[in-house]
Amino acid sequence: MIALSLAEIAEVVGGQTYDIPDPAVQVTGSVVRDSREVEPGSLFAAFVGERVDGHDYAAQVVAAGAVAVLASRPVGVPSIVVADVQKALGALARHVVRRLGATLVALTGSAGKTSTKDLIAQVLQRKAPTVWTPGSLNNEIGLPLTALSATEETRFLVLEMGARGIGHIRYLADLTPPRIGLVLNVGTAHIGEFGGREQIAQAKGELVEALPSADDGGAAILNADDPLVRAMASRTKAKVILFGESGEADVRAENARLTDSGQPAFTLHTPSGASDVTMRLYGEHHVSNALAAAAVAHELGMSAEEIATALSEAGSLSRWRMEVTERPDGVTVVNDAYNANPESMRAALRALAAMGKGRRTWAVLGKMAELGDEALAEHDAVGRLAVRLNVGKLVAVGGREASWLQLGAYNEGSWGEESVHVSDAQAAVDLLRSELRPGDVVLVKASRSVGLESVAEALLAGGAEGEVAAR
Repeated sequence: MIALSLAEIAEVVGGQTYDIPDPAVQVTGSVVRDSREVEPGSLFAAFVGERVDGHDYAAQVVAAGAVAVLASRPVGVPSIVVADVQKALGALARHVVRRLGATLVALTGSAGKTSTKDLIAQVLQRKAPTVWTPGSLNNEIGLPLTALSATEETRFLVLEMGARGIGHIRYLADLTPPRIGLVLNVGTAHIGEFGGREQIAQAKGELVEALPSADDGGAAILNADDPLVRAMASRTKAKVILFGESGEADVRAENARLTDSGQPAFTLHTPSGASDVTMRLYGEHHVSNALAAAAVAHELGMSAEEIATALSEAGSLSRWRMEVTERPDGVTVVNDAYNANPESMRAALRALAAMGKGRRTWAVLGKMAELGDEALAEHDAVGRLAVRLNVGKLVAVGGREASWLQLGAYNEGSWGEESVHVSDAQAAVDLLRSELRPGDVVLVKASRSVGLESVAEALLAGGAEGEVAAR
């Protein structure tokens, strides 16, 4: 974080100082909420959770080097006490962002936010010092913490914004006002909470509404291939830039395809030139993600050749997202278990089919959460797609939703042992251990709540040590 005195922080957040001998002492380190991340010069934000109260660690973090604690009650060590720690954190982030000379890029969408954010970060990092959201910390706490990690040297700040209802993105954009706003797509993720795709579009479009005008440098980057996103052009004063495979897109892909290993390749076209891209990542969905990143980079002055080189060399910065590992016996494990929705499930299955040409393929799939009334139809459709793509065997893991996956496969034509429903992750591991052969490709994917990453980890651990850990 940029250096701020405790007195200045207290004024910004409207807090009362306690047990602070010298209010002029500065916070020069990071702002953290995890006591294990404290370093000399840190400010520790104490949150009260369901199981852990951060206030209980106040003495420990100060002993570890924290300058003070941002708290909701006095804790017996240097502290700034506020009525609401979350709101205070947001106010501090707003203050810091306004003092930074960085260009703020914000992105949202139903799917692909984290992968696209990681791509944008890796491309922009080649141009100037860049700070970006770690993992998927895209909510009312994670976003301010990311913004507060920027320093005077930061030139680009890339922030992922999530939403579970109307008004959420508006709130985040008010904390950290972006100059460039990117909307990836409007899909079915969290549709059960929102109540429909139109409501999701309304929420995601709050980002482009928050942008400055075109005259003030605002740029709205929208997916030309998604009608609900493209329609957001009417909701912004910013310059509109379209990306996608549509011929009308300003930044577009031609000859998009998957290599034999399942990696995307295409020709990138920008208003200033064209260049070929072959990515290290896996899955066709990364074409759209890459185009979104390219549109951001082009708006910030990078050439088509520079962008294509950066995209071709970019890797995955976040765990369990099409994470491909080959075992010594030639079995390939694709761990895409961080999360799942119908769109990402379809993309992952197509990547599996491409990677598995001439090899046996396994799709170990679990529940897609928060689909509301569409849950049955969507799980059924994914099961059917596995059969249409000639996936060798579908292993549906878990309860009711998993049974719908298996039933969809069965009804599509999986009459023999091509699909099976097992009760839990350990049962899936036991089945795979007994039937995997060298050269097989295994995809593992489900919503985060299912925890199927444990299946991939067990398969990679091997032997008796590879049993699923108790959850």
